[in-house]
Amino acid sequence: MKPWVRKALVAMITVMTLGMYTPPVHLTAEAENEGSETDARQDAERGQAAADTREELDVTLELNDQDYLQTLTEKAKEKTLHKLGPRIVPQVEDEFTSVILPKMTDVLEGLVTDQGGGIAVPYYSITEEPSPGVGERIFNIHDDREGKDIAKFHVRRDNRPLEGYWFNFHYHLSQDGFEQHHDIGEIYWDKNMPPKWMA
Repeated sequence: MKPWVRKALVAMITVMTLGMYTPPVHLTAEAENEGSETDARQDAERGQAAADTREELDVTLELNDQDYLQTLTEKAKEKTLHKLGPRIVPQVEDEFTSVILPKMTDVLEGLVTDQGGGIAVPYYSITEEPSPGVGERIFNIHDDREGKDIAKFHVRRDNRPLEGYWFNFHYHLSQDGFEQHHDIGEIYWDKNMPPKWMA
């Protein structure tokens, strides 16, 4: 029986009998002994987990810049295709992969390259989930050192008269307060209104 269950039973029996009956001492002693053994085992497991984490961090730091950029690009592609949804992807995936993704990769590389020309491997991550419906957000690039977003990637639906609907991929930077649009590219949809994102 788990130590916390025994302790709970002892307390419950004592309360229910209004203190008239207290369980034998060996039950509480066993619970305390098992608790200390469990604590020692958990401490050992935590120590091993910390060692594993340090090893994983060392491996992460040893990744070369291209591996890191490729991982970041794959995650960006995954989030974007998830955002577009299963009804839109079949019609635009080829154009997205050949036109938009290479430009997005160039932007990502520019964002995560530090002043020395190297890539800040452990410091940047992709956060946020794509917004469903008609929201623009795809994902954000987060600087874990500073604890803030440095870029926000969006896709907007543009309805141009006599042309139809276009998907406008762009991003915003923290440098200008996320106000200015920086274009990545556009994909033509159709004259009919596209389905909602992630639909």
